[in-house]
Amino acid sequence: MDVGLIGLGSMGTGIAKSLLRAGHRLTVYNRTRERAEALHKDGATVGSSIAEACRGDAVLTMLADDAAVEAVVFGENGVLKSLPRGHVHVSLSTISVALSDRLTAEHTRAGQEYISSPVFGRPEAAEAGKLAVVAAGSKPAVERCKPVLEAMGQKLLVIGEQPSKANVVKLTGNFLIASVLESLGEAMAFARKSGVDPTVLLEFLTSTLFNAPVYKTYGGLIVEGKHDHVGFALPLGFKDVRLVMQAAEAKTVPMPIASVLHDRFVQALARGYEHMDWSVIGQVAAEDAGLVRAKSA
Repeated sequence: MDVGLIGLGSMGTGIAKSLLRAGHRLTVYNRTRERAEALHKDGATVGSSIAEACRGDAVLTMLADDAAVEAVVFGENGVLKSLPRGHVHVSLSTISVALSDRLTAEHTRAGQEYISSPVFGRPEAAEAGKLAVVAAGSKPAVERCKPVLEAMGQKLLVIGEQPSKANVVKLTGNFLIASVLESLGEAMAFARKSGVDPTVLLEFLTSTLFNAPVYKTYGGLIVEGKHDHVGFALPLGFKDVRLVMQAAEAKTVPMPIASVLHDRFVQALARGYEHMDWSVIGQVAAEDAGLVRAKSA
């Protein structure tokens, strides 16, 4: 396909490389042009405006939050004004359910298609084309964009025709990851203070009862104290906890664990960890137990 990609943070850059490797023609645009220029050697065309990224069959956006998506889509000469009728906007960002519904309505009014397709995975998975991809939108639009969606990941879940359902799935998943970070942090702090080697414990647990990537990846980061290697920054995790709480409140769904996580993220931010990976939540649990930070390998 001939597609554009707006937003070249660590995830967007990795996705761009996966799409190029799969043979798609890609125009990239980023507010900081140097990040777009860096992909030229991989075969990307560097766009000088949002409009240039909207000239293909579809435009993908991979942006940090609601505010960034609103600025790119609804701003002057943004996606809404630049995307031709009948063409597709695919939002890969983790955004609120409410904004996804608004995007659906505005694109429909403009005669455009909208697919919400948030992804699961860290930057290294994005570059390797091994993300888990969730998509929702009209069946014809999703079918048209499948070559791009499948190029990004090893598994694609099409959850329905209402785009915001994909955002519900994404927020649900990130809530569960945040819960794992907190529970791992507490468990490893208890083990360390009881004289149990957390490395040995983690290897045992993740090769038996908890043999899942989320436990292995984040357990390793927590045990080794590798919070400076930022795959997903703490403020973004905090944003997602807030979003899931907002969406749950709108549906009158109590989420008491999310409230605990909210306060834990505030605590981590208050300690100055805003530039660290969200796995630093595990470090906060250790500090509360009177333990020093695990030595980073």
